[in-house]
Amino acid sequence: MSGDANKKQFWKRNAAKVPGSIQHVYGAQHPPFDPLLHANLIKAGQKPSPATPGKPKKATTFQEFESITSDAWDVGDDDDELLAMAAQNLNIEVVMETANKVIENHSKLKERQKKDDPADDETQEEAADDEDDEEEDEEGDLTSPEYSSTFQGSLDTEGRLVKSQSEAPIGSPKDGAGDHGSLYRQRSLPHRPVIPLVARMADQNTSGTPAMTEREASRLDKFKQLLSGPNTDLEELRKLSWSGIPRQVRPITWKLLSGYLPANAERRENVLQRKRQEYFGFIQQYYDSRNDEHHQDTYRQIQIDIPRMSPESLVLQPKVTEIFERILFIWAIRHPASGYVQGINDLVTPFFVVYVFEYIEEEVENFDVSSLQEEALRNIEADSFWCMSKLLDGIQDNYTFAQPGIQRKVKALEELVSRIDESVHHHMQHYEVEYLQFAFRWMNNLLMRELPLRCTIRLWDTYQAEPEGFSHFHLYVCAAFLVRWRKEILEERDFQGLMILLQNLPTMHWGNEEVSVLLAEAYRLKFAFADAPNHYKR
Repeated sequence: MSGDANKKQFWKRNAAKVPGSIQHVYGAQHPPFDPLLHANLIKAGQKPSPATPGKPKKATTFQEFESITSDAWDVGDDDDELLAMAAQNLNIEVVMETANKVIENHSKLKERQKKDDPADDETQEEAADDEDDEEEDEEGDLTSPEYSSTFQGSLDTEGRLVKSQSEAPIGSPKDGAGDHGSLYRQRSLPHRPVIPLVARMADQNTSGTPAMTEREASRLDKFKQLLSGPNTDLEELRKLSWSGIPRQVRPITWKLLSGYLPANAERRENVLQRKRQEYFGFIQQYYDSRNDEHHQDTYRQIQIDIPRMSPESLVLQPKVTEIFERILFIWAIRHPASGYVQGINDLVTPFFVVYVFEYIEEEVENFDVSSLQEEALRNIEADSFWCMSKLLDGIQDNYTFAQPGIQRKVKALEELVSRIDESVHHHMQHYEVEYLQFAFRWMNNLLMRELPLRCTIRLWDTYQAEPEGFSHFHLYVCAAFLVRWRKEILEERDFQGLMILLQNLPTMHWGNEEVSVLLAEAYRLKFAFADAPNHYKR
């Protein structure tokens, strides 16, 4: 036949890849075929037996191909062949022999290096020791029974055994010898992103971040210059604070913007002393009544709610728990129209964390608050109480009977979203999701349960700078926040999925950039709708 040569090339295939032949079973004990290992085994004299004994290794003609695949759908007794393959793949002797060779080669290499370079400096010796430790750790892992019975390895360019070809070290041995151990271990485990905690704020204001850029240093200088004057221009301070406040000046800036401190620098110290004494006067007057019949329910509810707050590493410190109990109880006693309502407890935390930064440099989640001096703790407690009180004065109708302030804001949010993103609004209506079911918490806790604390603090920088930030601007932030997740919302196709999404939005890794974009979008919505309330309605 004239076309025999073409047919021969066309049907030239590996018999292991055609129907009817025995295939590897991939899993924890049967990893994918690794050509590097098999190449090394062949060199070492460990030639694997053919996959299907008695059959030709390759099909070179159509007739041979046909004869090989004639049993493709037959139910044969292939258990013996499978067991033989498994025994070959899990040959512990091969793995142990390879590991022993690695150790032997390594020892010879170290001896040769010592003979060749007897006068190495101290730095090179330390680096060699580190590399030695890392390689010994790897070899120990390789020779362990668990590794031998679980993984089929392959040899890299230095003769070391790695789990698969994709996990071989990148780059030359000299470039990556020191980092090979950590790289090896990282690649052998699933990736787990590091979740930032309390005060590890992902912005330019934290102590753990790199050195400030020129722009950030310039902003800090502007704040310091503005705050150092005899009378602080609060309007200019608000403009500067809208885009975020540097950590170094955040405590004094928050006290000024909240109205706790006067703009006149000479009066500030006297005001601080007077307000702090006044607060501890309330403690002496009211706190002993916490177990009275009229107040014991309020105090018990506060004790229940505080352990539920975040971050636990801070709130569950006994000293912090005592401070929060006093602040919340005194506020409830002095505001009988609302009393204590769940949600108010969360509003203490940002103030407390910011004012702790006035006395420490390290991060809060690793800091023992009780190690501060008693005077510092008293100052932090009193300042947190007064600033929280100033905040709540503007949104107290959120916490009076039936919480009418929240009811109005949730209704306004629904009308606003229906105008700015009709598809999201109709999607939630279609699956009977009521805004009150998820947005009540957004209004009650000022998004503190939806955002990491570092993001809440950055958000409050702008709320403090914005007129009626907590009471009015927050509505537009919630609208922008909801529309931010429109893709995820529209992908959900039932009530349960929508509620799970809206109550567990993935913001754990949010930082300064995400909050800034959110605030910019909220400002755009406010500019379009705040002075035109009829735009809410059709």
